[in-house]
Amino acid sequence: MTTTEILNLLPYSQPFLFVDELLEVNENGATGSYTFKTDEFFYKGHFKECPITPGVILTEAMAQIAVITVGIFLGQEKIAKTFSMPDIALTSTEINFHAPVFPGEKVTVTSQKKYFRFGKLSCDVKMMNSTGKIVCSGNISGILKSKKCE
Repeated sequence: MTTTEILNLLPYSQPFLFVDELLEVNENGATGSYTFKTDEFFYKGHFKECPITPGVILTEAMAQIAVITVGIFLGQEKIAKTFSMPDIALTSTEINFHAPVFPGEKVTVTSQKKYFRFGKLSCDVKMMNSTGKIVCSGNISGILKSKKCE
């Protein structure tokens, strides 16, 4: 599965898609980037005099770029058999924040798979700014399960 195919399978759209480019996705992790546009909806009130990217948004960007894409890659055989995306749900996060991300900044996110078993994926993740400084890092876990439309 190519990075373009994986991007097309992401279950997000604007204004909640935080992936511009996937540089690599394989069974062991992923690398991708996103540039936070100056007019993102969440900057209007966070903070009044000096907008910065909320930690929950940084966590979401890391999950989309570095965990969901790996989950799609690992689940591609099941996706091909059923012709549908499984549900993807966040199960836990443990993120440390080291530096702010300002409007207009480009970040690069990488992940390293810790484990994938019984449909649960756990990855160590980090986000770096354009100078290579780590702005946040930690662990994100999620689960892939069959969709049930009920």
